Amino acid sequence: MKEIILIKNGELALKGLNRSSFEDILIKNMKRRLKELGDFNFTKSQSTIVVEPVSEDIDLDDAVEILERVFGIAALSRAMTCEKDFEKIKETAVSYLEDELEDARTFKVEAKRSDKHFPLKSPEIARELGGYILSKFNHLKVDVHNPEITVTVEVRDSHAFIRGNNIKGAGGMPTGTSGRGAILISGGIDSPVAAYMMAKRGIELCAVHFASPPYTSELAELKVMELLKKVARYSGVITTYVVPFTKLQEAIRDNCPEEYFTIIMRRIMMMLAERLAKSQNCSALITGESVGQVASQTIYALACTDCAADMPVFRPCIGMDKEEIIRISRKIDTFETSIQPYEDCCTVFTPKHPRTRPKLEDVLLAEAKIENLEELMNEAYENVKKVIIS
Repeated sequence: MKEIILIKNGELALKGLNRSSFEDILIKNMKRRLKELGDFNFTKSQSTIVVEPVSEDIDLDDAVEILERVFGIAALSRAMTCEKDFEKIKETAVSYLEDELEDARTFKVEAKRSDKHFPLKSPEIARELGGYILSKFNHLKVDVHNPEITVTVEVRDSHAFIRGNNIKGAGGMPTGTSGRGAILISGGIDSPVAAYMMAKRGIELCAVHFASPPYTSELAELKVMELLKKVARYSGVITTYVVPFTKLQEAIRDNCPEEYFTIIMRRIMMMLAERLAKSQNCSALITGESVGQVASQTIYALACTDCAADMPVFRPCIGMDKEEIIRISRKIDTFETSIQPYEDCCTVFTPKHPRTRPKLEDVLLAEAKIENLEELMNEAYENVKKVIIS
């Protein structure tokens, strides 16, 4: 007998003839994330991926904790293997799940028989095993609709699995199956959530952060790195580029009408982020913007911002209110870091009365007042700092 982890991959089952390649990427991601714990064997078996530790010293609690955050996994469970002998199955089920069965009040048994040569059919396995469990745990009652624990037996070709309740996985698509995207990351609540949401759809992330010392502190940059570390627990490695933005913001302040400060800043950020994104083979930009949340996020301002970039801009938070975004930030443990009082460059030189319905032609005229804009952008691009977040 050996304890293993069973992986259910959810929507990958809908990928038809491409399913195997998606599963291969998921296995590669799991291998990379579990590497710190030791070696594992991975086996694709019907609709399940079996994760088997090579060494008995590996702590499966740690492995499960890591796998819970791997995108592409709908559910997972610890399971015990045993011989395809019904007496062995009964003994293993009772001994392996003893603690869970002692704590529960209700249960049911589900059985799946892939090996049609096994003498008992699935309903018979469930009935007989259920009766045996009742004889060993007198306090239990059967509840087929809403049991506290579901005991599952799967009879496969070579052996049987016994497991208890499933653990909910991170869901989504395996990271790297949907291309690459660059997240414009600030120290706020929204952009880490946007990064998480797009990574969940299989996008491999790189990140672009704009720093404006001395107007922003080193602590603000460290805060962003901490946020990315929390996102990277789900997405995997995030290559991050820190762009020096001070001279550009000062040029906006010194040359442009105040009411256009924020929209011009956002446009220049888009231009620089797109240049970095293309250099990293990214096919889209990602932001945490939500319609109407602030003056620079009206549909008119967003339209002006979009015109600064040729590649698509994904905004997964676009229709969400603040409470919805905060709920996700708490789930992924970024909220408490995001609310630390270290301001990012988006709060530098904020206009008192920003234009909420800007027209593109007016924005372009205001932007053109920065005569050396291309030169300043080139300088910023050449002095980008690269940080690997994992």
